[in-house]
Amino acid sequence: MLLKKNIKVGKNKFIFYIINFLISFSFCYADDLETKYTNIKILDKISSKNVLIKLTNQRDHIYKDLSIKSMKCQNSKFDDNPETTAYIQVKDLTDKNNDNVFVFNGWMFSSSPSIAPFDHPVYDIWLVSCY
Repeated sequence: MLLKKNIKVGKNKFIFYIINFLISFSFCYADDLETKYTNIKILDKISSKNVLIKLTNQRDHIYKDLSIKSMKCQNSKFDDNPETTAYIQVKDLTDKNNDNVFVFNGWMFSSSPSIAPFDHPVYDIWLVSCY
């Protein structure tokens, strides 16, 4: 007589473990804390002066010849040294095609600003914090 193994119990256990793994895996990732304000520093290379500017997300801010808009700013949650990232758009108002072209359009990182550098002959911008 052939013995049949009860594999239904094994399938149910396997599905149960997979579901538990997926649920616990989704909780272990660090959530990003989205904020309303972005602090950036602007260096005027001609006068060698630093200015700290508080930007409200989703609003344009005019600083001399630049139009700066912070689309999103977030802090990572579960780090000893939390990373601050912001999506920033910058237009040069002296440029004739300023409606079409961004001088900078991308993510900035506070811990390593050289990953996505802001390249402008007069100004230098870097991310300080989000709150």
